[in-house]
Amino acid sequence: MVPASVGLAAEYAAMDDIPFRGSQALKRGAVTRSALRTRYRAVFRDVYIAKDANLTAAAKARAAWLSTGATLGGLSAAAVLGTKWLDAAAPAEIVRADRHGQRGIVVHSYQLADDEVQTCRGMRVTTAARTAFDIGRGLPVVRAVPILDALLNATGIKPADVVALTDRHPGARGVRRLRAALELADGGAESPQETRVRLLLVGAGLPKPETQIEFRDLRIRVDMGMA
Repeated sequence: MVPASVGLAAEYAAMDDIPFRGSQALKRGAVTRSALRTRYRAVFRDVYIAKDANLTAAAKARAAWLSTGATLGGLSAAAVLGTKWLDAAAPAEIVRADRHGQRGIVVHSYQLADDEVQTCRGMRVTTAARTAFDIGRGLPVVRAVPILDALLNATGIKPADVVALTDRHPGARGVRRLRAALELADGGAESPQETRVRLLLVGAGLPKPETQIEFRDLRIRVDMGMA
């Protein structure tokens, strides 16, 4: 059996890398009040992370979930679902009826159907399709497309999946903008740079290129190309 002191020490060390609830850590004896003040910084109400830790978009999303217990949506849901290259400086996003929030957290009060929510990494988040739906409605097309590309790449959903969900919400704000972004989105993009090049080509009047083209005889793959 591992001594309690050893277990707490391991827990204490693990808390350096991920957000945690300060009140719970204090109750368990995993951290002292002095250490909480000197070694950690507050992210949101009662949620802390090590002062020198990198607060990624995914870590910020977890911190928001720990602090509020609400469903994560938008960019926060995208981060939890594995979307890369998200702006860590962007606010966390949650969905709940109570619009009162705290600094650094954007609260959305829209209704979510049961099949638009899932559990991922122990947290309640909007599904990939619903997440894409909300990101595409809420951001300008040029900003939304790289994020949608990365979300599609991370989750494997297709623009058609988002279109199907969009058809269920015909009166939602920003649907026209979303549809324009989905026309340009491509989950084959493997970096924001690939997305930007593709958008430049389309903006110049060229056909939308195909992404990740494999040449099996040559055993190579190219990022994009046109027939």
